[in-house]
Amino acid sequence: MALLADEYVLYTKVRNYHWNVAGPQFSNLHMFFESQHKEPVDNVDEMAELARAVGVHAIGTFQEFTQYARVKEHPAHYRASREIIVDLLGDHETIIRQLHDDVLKTAEKYHDVGTSEFLAGILEQHERMAWMLRANLEGQSI
Repeated sequence: MALLADEYVLYTKVRNYHWNVAGPQFSNLHMFFESQHKEPVDNVDEMAELARAVGVHAIGTFQEFTQYARVKEHPAHYRASREIIVDLLGDHETIIRQLHDDVLKTAEKYHDVGTSEFLAGILEQHERMAWMLRANLEGQSI
């Protein structure tokens, strides 16, 4: 359930940053965040349906999402563009580390190749998004 919560909280954070980004990079980042919010929301639906398919109830409330998520929100804290990028990069890296473990565990421990491949696809999405965020920081110290 933590991964479902992470995806939902990440989706919410990206939407928040999309709406509230400001500064000299506004136009580029506004469009960039618009493109980045689509995959997490699709993942949320697929993860919830997968949970139901294996007989587990999917979490679905804001309270549950914030309780289980490893990705954390920062209410009423509006960040500069660079801080937003660093924050989102950290979130993707958190999810990437967990997904590496989950992909192996589902394949090796549970012999669930289908779920392992599903998670590997999500891992690839996060690695791509992290690369794009890192590219925005290139030439700057983090």
